[in-house]
Amino acid sequence: MSAGLPQSNQLTTLQAMGVIVCFIIGAELLILPRELAEAVGTPDAWMTVAVGGTYSFVNAWIIIKLSQRFPEMTFYEYVQEIAGSFVGKCIGLILILYYINVASFELRSMEEVTSFFLLEGTPGWAILALFIWTSLYLCMEGITTIGKVCQVIFPIIAFVMILIFSLGFHIFDVDNLRPVLAKGFMPVLHGMGSTTLTFSGSECLLFILCRMQNPKRATLIAGWGIGLAVVFYTTAVIICIGAFSIDGVLTRTWPFFDLARSVEVENLLLERFESLLLSIWIIQIFATFTIVFYCAALGLSQITKMPYKWSLYVIVPFICVLSQLPQNMNEVFAVGAFIGKANLILFSSFPIILLLLSVWRSKLS
Repeated sequence: MSAGLPQSNQLTTLQAMGVIVCFIIGAELLILPRELAEAVGTPDAWMTVAVGGTYSFVNAWIIIKLSQRFPEMTFYEYVQEIAGSFVGKCIGLILILYYINVASFELRSMEEVTSFFLLEGTPGWAILALFIWTSLYLCMEGITTIGKVCQVIFPIIAFVMILIFSLGFHIFDVDNLRPVLAKGFMPVLHGMGSTTLTFSGSECLLFILCRMQNPKRATLIAGWGIGLAVVFYTTAVIICIGAFSIDGVLTRTWPFFDLARSVEVENLLLERFESLLLSIWIIQIFATFTIVFYCAALGLSQITKMPYKWSLYVIVPFICVLSQLPQNMNEVFAVGAFIGKANLILFSSFPIILLLLSVWRSKLS
């Protein structure tokens, strides 16, 4: 039995889909419109999201084909079967370091937004402690419990986002999206780098496919999960640009949050929606952080043969320290850009190379 992977209570289709969607929709939601506006420089930035989603699905398909060759193992286990024990463990350690950095980025983003907008004056350590220990408690129960939580979280998040999208159309001006492709398609492709961190998350199939009730439906699950994330991200970018214009988006640190602040409806229980959005966003970050935390701890457990629960405690200090290294928000955004590039390199190369190696070795045997 794999460490950290009790054999009972496998992930259902909805739970697996919830894990994928919650992994993809993270801290980038509030800042993606600005990042794409900077990278693309035209109102066509929303097209980059669709292109990035297509790339993410192709990458997920490769990951699924690789993982389906080893249906009873996680990536950390079968990479040692394919590449050998030493090389496999080195690759696994690289992924652990990557996920620790992702967790620290999500944690610091949550702290910055919460301290600035919701809990001004509250010590950062108090916010981090509550967040981390709650996530730690959830991770101890394994991926099936995380999947159940994601299954509950996603409909709530979807409802709030759809509500904000609907109300955002009151300040939407379609002229801000024109002209379409005035500078051709190259600026759209140039912005692809800004979506790598946005759509990072489909790689969780490397670790959860072996826990699915029906692994043969993994491609369908990935398609639905990535497709829903593409719809939400694309709509967010379109409405932000339509509401503020491409130049207006560039002047805002958190464009999607500013969109929620711009929405006011009289005679409703909530006339302003930014507090509701932030509350739901923190829950979403919690889900993303927990999944990343689980992936890192699972890898440490399976590579070092350390008990899974011990590995959770070992990783916590590293996440906390790394989350405090950036001195300001510009450095936090720089860390996010670095993680996006690392994701592009790691999950565009390792899965396809390992898939080809596994096919080659099976033909030789």
